[in-house]
Amino acid sequence: MTRIFDDDLATGLGTQAIHAGQRPEPLAGAIMTPVYLTSTYVQDGLGRNKGYEYARSRNPTREALERNVATLEGGRHGFAFASGTACVDSIMKLFQSGDHVICGQNVYGGTFRLFDRLLQNYGLRFTYVDTRDPQRIADACTSRTVAVLVETPTNPLMWITDLSAAADITHRAGALLLVDNTFATPIFQRPFDYGADIVFHSTTKYLNGHSDMIGGMAVLRDDALAERLGFIQNAAGAVPGPFDCWLALRGTKTLHLRMPRHDENGRRIAAWLAARLGAERIVYPGLPSHPQHELACRQMRGFGGMISVDLGTRERAAHVLERTRIFSLAESLGGVESLISHPASMTHASVPADRRAQLGITDGLIRLSCGVEDGDDLVADLDRAFDER
Repeated sequence: MTRIFDDDLATGLGTQAIHAGQRPEPLAGAIMTPVYLTSTYVQDGLGRNKGYEYARSRNPTREALERNVATLEGGRHGFAFASGTACVDSIMKLFQSGDHVICGQNVYGGTFRLFDRLLQNYGLRFTYVDTRDPQRIADACTSRTVAVLVETPTNPLMWITDLSAAADITHRAGALLLVDNTFATPIFQRPFDYGADIVFHSTTKYLNGHSDMIGGMAVLRDDALAERLGFIQNAAGAVPGPFDCWLALRGTKTLHLRMPRHDENGRRIAAWLAARLGAERIVYPGLPSHPQHELACRQMRGFGGMISVDLGTRERAAHVLERTRIFSLAESLGGVESLISHPASMTHASVPADRRAQLGITDGLIRLSCGVEDGDDLVADLDRAFDER
């Protein structure tokens, strides 16, 4: 008898990561979800099909990934997109001209660019606030506010938003709370537990974990809202290819193993940097010196592998960026390999210089994505890069 995995039978995230949302392949019983490389499906007759008509609308590989991530986040519906930015763009299509969206000041540069350079031209209105202070969210709400979008922790300044407080304020205003959970992943943070309405990811990062695909994912609990986003996914068509979905699904199977190692290396390197440079120059929620460390401890089950370091000047930053050997100088994050980057000229180059300066994204700021290599080797690599002259 073929066993169909029942997602409701397993509560452990490790078991869910490996099994949730996947079914044995019906032809041969393959345990791995096949890559369904097809654009269309043969129909049984006029108006009769097996649930699939055209691959933009539905693809079995994509659906397996969507079910898997939705289960991990504690949601009911998952929608995969061609990139994290495509995911955010599709979520914004839930709204209409004249609607008002409150957005965290320190979000990924591509999100700010999408809002500031494109979507406001179509009548959406955006207000950017420091969501570390819930009162600022409340003060920014208007009668036209439809959503509050936050990252927590933020990229690259590691600001933390109190999700419960943000949800209370957002819902009193009759709006939706949208949470970018890319940095924390459902292993370390589950925003639905604190009142989020939509949780989204760049699956390019930790969910995939191997730096070999581009994708995005939105997860929802509300059936009616999910029906609307599903219509947008199909109508706008910003869907990922099946092989990218398969790669991301392969990645989620080890998410519960990788994230503790990222966290272990992140904590170790942050402590080493704080001892060497002074804690005031290291931005990591796992350090007691982080101003929101207690909130992070309450809201998160781990702190992850993302660290920012203020080296003061672009010259000092370049000195380190160009001398690491294991930390590769590259954009992106969340892969098994360690990366080092310069947010002002890379991930946040699209943010105007005066705005970067106001936020604290200086030319001397570097960002580390600590991978899963041996911690001794990562510390030695940074030690060598700081010492070389």
